[in-house]
Amino acid sequence: MAMFCVGVCGGLAVTFYRIRPNGFTVICSSFKTTSRARLRLYRHCSSSKSRLGIGQQVVSRLQRANAKYEHFLQRHFPCFYVLYSTFTKGFQLFFQDAKEVKMIKTRMLTNSVKVQDLTYRDMEKLRQFRRDMIKAIPLLLIAIPPFANYLVFALMYLFHRQLLIRHFWTPQQQTEFQGVNHSHRAQHHWAVLKGLESAGSHVKDSRLLDLCNKVQSGIHPNISDIQAIRDLFSGPPLGIKRMNADQMRQLCPMFFLTPRLPTPMIATRLNSHGIELLQLDRALSRHGLHQLDDSELRQACYVRGLDSGSLSIDQCLEWLSQWLQFSSRLKESEVSLLVHSMVLLSTNYPKPYQH
Repeated sequence: MAMFCVGVCGGLAVTFYRIRPNGFTVICSSFKTTSRARLRLYRHCSSSKSRLGIGQQVVSRLQRANAKYEHFLQRHFPCFYVLYSTFTKGFQLFFQDAKEVKMIKTRMLTNSVKVQDLTYRDMEKLRQFRRDMIKAIPLLLIAIPPFANYLVFALMYLFHRQLLIRHFWTPQQQTEFQGVNHSHRAQHHWAVLKGLESAGSHVKDSRLLDLCNKVQSGIHPNISDIQAIRDLFSGPPLGIKRMNADQMRQLCPMFFLTPRLPTPMIATRLNSHGIELLQLDRALSRHGLHQLDDSELRQACYVRGLDSGSLSIDQCLEWLSQWLQFSSRLKESEVSLLVHSMVLLSTNYPKPYQH
């Protein structure tokens, strides 16, 4: 009988025990301990499932409440709903961009990839995100003091274009604000051309003077006209760090840079932005224009000085093809010509060429 009890209890228990005179007691206590553990595990799993179910219920209720709130705003306060939805989507897009930038930088560190070796989209993502963060810093600093959030909201409402980054613009605002920004950039075109004309008179090169006269008379130049004078832009007086201070300051708006800095800093910033644009061009040539969608195509033209919002997609594609044909032959020492070409190739486009 004792051996029977040992066999039965040993089959139910998880562990094996040596047969002792009180083996029945030992094995049965082991059986009780195992049963209690299973009971505790069952209760733990049940409680975990119940907590998970409660969490899902809370999330679903919050989602329903948020949907009702958005429907209420859309129905009774349509103007405020547009602002609310724009900010909500803006935060989602911003955090998505931040996540993508983190992944790009992680790949760069892990695989020892340099910036110039990145794909076009990755390079453009890093460039644009850095500019967005620089633009957002003043607003973040204003929001640091207590109760300053009310002032921040007022500033964001009054100075939407100046203080908010593109994630918090509606599609209509993006088109409108790009047009406004380009108009500010275009105000300096004439001064840049006059500076080139003055430099041309000093170097006594008729090709530069002829090019300036063409653009000033409303003619869109050929790529060959610009390539013919590329040797003038690698040294004085038109090299990126060797031109006069006034010409540097007139070129700053092409990259939306402030001209209110010491001349050496302006020269350094122009040089870094010009080299960055040249690297973008090389990456875009590897990527291929046919891989860009319409928004990317317009954005690429806008970055290079063109008012793409007022042009058709075919015109943007034609202009960008000509730009890459020209920039693909430039060296980093000739980056000054690339910066000046943001004026030379955009001032009169899409007016007809001179034959």
